[in-house]
Amino acid sequence: MVQRQATPTLDDVAKRAGVSTATVSRCLNMPERVSQDTRVRVMQAVEHLGYTPNFGARVMAAKRTFTIGAIIPTMENAIFARGLQAFQEELHLRGYTLLVSSTSYQPDVEAEQVRALVARGADGVLLIGHERDAAIYDYLARQNVPALVAWAFSKDQAQPSIGFDNRAAMRTLTQEVLAQGHRRIGVISAVTKGNDRATQRLCGIRDALMQQGLDPADLVMVQTPYGIENGATAFEQLLAAPQPPSVVMCGNDVLAAGALQGARGLGLLVPDDVSITGFDDIELAQIVTPGLTTVRVPHREMGHGAARELVRLVEGGAPGASIELPVSLQRRASLGPAKGPRFPERPDAA
Repeated sequence: MVQRQATPTLDDVAKRAGVSTATVSRCLNMPERVSQDTRVRVMQAVEHLGYTPNFGARVMAAKRTFTIGAIIPTMENAIFARGLQAFQEELHLRGYTLLVSSTSYQPDVEAEQVRALVARGADGVLLIGHERDAAIYDYLARQNVPALVAWAFSKDQAQPSIGFDNRAAMRTLTQEVLAQGHRRIGVISAVTKGNDRATQRLCGIRDALMQQGLDPADLVMVQTPYGIENGATAFEQLLAAPQPPSVVMCGNDVLAAGALQGARGLGLLVPDDVSITGFDDIELAQIVTPGLTTVRVPHREMGHGAARELVRLVEGGAPGASIELPVSLQRRASLGPAKGPRFPERPDAA
């Protein structure tokens, strides 16, 4: 019979590295407080012995689980991927583990997941956007679990956030669209119910129209769940209108990629026959043909900043003011001067 080896302990690591157990603990939990030479010796001992810190003991000592929860609307496309990756990287540097769940844009599912994360000992929670039942914030406050909102910023909201002004960003993009002479504007939006980011982007379009003395009621709009196929279907619906739009503005780059696909299916050239814009500037926006005119969102800066701020709140820092991050307009070939769609003749045309 093979005899099981004893599990290495903190004392074993300390003896092999020639340091105290307190130094080993500092090296594992606060490496910045240990000299490089000592840190190298300790980590070599950890590697040689196969030592794994006792998570339960760490939790009891710190009265924290060193776990952060993030609840995002969807994992089905890349909208949140870059920011969430940066969020995880920063948490890892600070000794925290990330738990991620998604809601499929369903408020009741989000409420369930908030409670589940708290039950599993999450020290803090990252939420996307401000729009949700106030009871969720009340529940988190009663449980002493800090929450931070990302992907949105509003100085009128009490809940701390790090993000950008969706309304102002889309207003800027619409002003560029109008400067190209477009007046017949179609919109492919995410479903706005329970999604304040989509709602604010629509408000930004309407703001820009009113600034030019145009009637926002003239907008032709389709609301659809995010997805390339959904974007293509919505584009075809917009272009079937009696007066088709000369530009289709999409709520994000995924829908815009679908719109480009829809244009190809109808035999239309972008931007010669119709212009298309997106929002987010994920990698997809740069590799589609033509490249998408879009709004660049500071995904990685937002992710890193959200992790730093949430850890600060967890570790006892007083809640600070919300942080607004800048966005920028990315002008590419998908937006051109207004011309109006030119439909090719179909073989079955009379």
